[in-house]
Order: sequence, then structure tokens, then C-alpha cells
Amino acid sequence: MKSEDEKGREAGQEKNWEFSMKERIELALTKIRPALQADGGDVELVDVGADGVVHVRLKGACGGCPMSQLTLKMGIERILKKEVPEVTSVEAV
Repeated sequence: MKSEDEKGREAGQEKNWEFSMKERIELALTKIRPALQADGGDVELVDVGADGVVHVRLKGACGGCPMSQLTLKMGIERILKKEVPEVTSVEAV
């Protein structure tokens, strides 16, 4: 009988606690990037504060888009908070 860890690894799921907070954020951003890139944009991780505030740079079409704040809060921040519970907010720089 397989352990839960073995089942998770086979399904491509790694235990998040094995990685630093910054690494888990980068991993979560790789899940978000395809949607942004499909519209000509991208997101770059700039900094992660000790208080859980994540600073990102919206690039390409996302940088000047009037909907970028909505993308940031309802898209990027929502997903990062779900994937990395230590994240308190996401801010663009």
C-alpha cells in the first residue's frame, strides 16, 4: 500500500512545506503565467516581505492595462493566497 506522500508524488504534487516561501510563490506564479502570457503579459516576482507582502512587476501588456489592478487582486493575489497561506497581500511595483 502506498503512503500519501508516494501518491502525491505520482500525481505531480510536492509537499509545499519542503520549499521556502519564495519558492512556493514562484511555483504558484508558474500556474498563473500561461493566462497572462496568452494576453501578451507576464508577472515577475520582485520581493517577498517578512510580513507576507509579495511585490510583483506586471510586464508586457499587463504593465499598462487598465484592468491590471483587477488582475492583480482577483487573479494573482487570490491564487497566491490559496497556494501559499502566508501571503497577506500582493502589490505591484
